[in-house]
Amino acid sequence: MTDLPFTPADPDIAARLDASLDVEGKIPRALETLGPVAGRDVLLIDGEGGRRAAQLAELGARVRTIPAPAGDGTLAAEAASADVVVGLWSTFRAPCATELAEADRVLRPGGRILIVHDYGRDDVARLRGELPEHGAWSRRDGWFLTNGFRIRVIHCFWTFAAIEDAQGFLADAFGPVGVDVGAGLKRPRLSYNVAVYHRDRGGTGAPG
Repeated sequence: MTDLPFTPADPDIAARLDASLDVEGKIPRALETLGPVAGRDVLLIDGEGGRRAAQLAELGARVRTIPAPAGDGTLAAEAASADVVVGLWSTFRAPCATELAEADRVLRPGGRILIVHDYGRDDVARLRGELPEHGAWSRRDGWFLTNGFRIRVIHCFWTFAAIEDAQGFLADAFGPVGVDVGAGLKRPRLSYNVAVYHRDRGGTGAPG
């Protein structure tokens, strides 16, 4: 599901991550700034019943959720049926030319595509290891920026009630590497940077 940057096999760990992720609400605020989403028809991919759908609704978006793209990349939505298409983590795994074409198809003229992925260069990247989203995707010659997207980096956190809570979660979720990262914590949170790739329908990444 789109609600989390990865899907832990243990539902308890998933719930603990969901509760700690971006408690400041920086991600939904960025989507509003780059959309906007308030008062508009927003198509959220792979997020039914989740926290991010609720956050978009709280901003005033008229949210409709659809499943992740089919095997051929098609989206289960009619043409020109949305003002904003939002994908978070689980979709638009670059390169994704078919998904991009599908997003343009379902958007109305002037519509916006907003895609959230991990950016890396943070504490969380130490846990997850080398991933293409931590470097290649955000490069000037990477798929997103060469296909009309611009990038906004949001400096977020995974936040816990106490350092001990953070250390326990990291050990349970990530094993030895989590223990190592947890041992170095000075505060009950981990730095977590996300990239919001944004683009007009069929065009440029404006606004800035």
